[in-house]
Amino acid sequence: MTLASASTTDSYAAALALLQDRPLVVLTGAGVSTDSGIPDYRSPGSPARQPMTYQQFISGPQERQRYWARSHLGWRRMGSAVPNAGHQALTRIDPELLITQNVDGLHEQASPELARSGRIVMLHGRVADVICLSCRTVSPRRDLQERMEVLNAGWAEAHADVESRPDGDVALEETQDFVVPDCDICGGILKPDVVFFGENVPKDRVARCMGAVDALEGRGVLLVAGSSLAVMSGYRFVRRAAKAAIPVVIVNRGVTRGDREAAYKLEVGTSEFLTTLAQRRSGGSGGA
Repeated sequence: MTLASASTTDSYAAALALLQDRPLVVLTGAGVSTDSGIPDYRSPGSPARQPMTYQQFISGPQERQRYWARSHLGWRRMGSAVPNAGHQALTRIDPELLITQNVDGLHEQASPELARSGRIVMLHGRVADVICLSCRTVSPRRDLQERMEVLNAGWAEAHADVESRPDGDVALEETQDFVVPDCDICGGILKPDVVFFGENVPKDRVARCMGAVDALEGRGVLLVAGSSLAVMSGYRFVRRAAKAAIPVVIVNRGVTRGDREAAYKLEVGTSEFLTTLAQRRSGGSGGA
């Protein structure tokens, strides 16, 4: 298939028709969560930013202090975010598998039945979980948050006006006074249970997603919503689908790495499109 025009009414309608009745695997990125107040990295107008890498995080206590000071503030904001219309629409769309590159947990909040049935894969993990790099104990982020509140009384109030950034942190440079707790079981280093830049996505997650994409051959569609596909962890599924002649539809404002592989690339908001698609799949007119 060749890439259809992103801006015409005809391509919008054609993409909806393609997606209306077929089995779907959906891959989401940060653009799905922007309507919940969580900023993304690469939408038009977003400031350039390089997140902390895994190598930086483990390089020494100052880097971890910088990470946790920022994340402590950002968590207060990300932790209060709620699913938007796009998240809710995906519940009604009922995909074969929902693969998300996001760590905010909003898909799980919006679609508990999908989560319980194992049809949501958190490709990069969950920022709501914390793991000890020594004893590998996984614990709730809210428990660590409470410990940091006690150790850093007044910190959040003193930095209430700093800018939010993606992945649940903020734009803060002065972090040298922040106190970082260690694991309360073994004294080891605590890390959010997410895949940092420089880490690999666990092989079992990748295999689960690849299997779902492969199962679409000859019958289904891969829908990408709100992702620039700039990193291979998500782009690999588009490549896999295209190689098997599985149609790919991309809904994202701005250029993506997978545009050449797409049957349709739509420059529209994800909440708008997913809501319309959910109406179509449930038998409604959808308005387009």
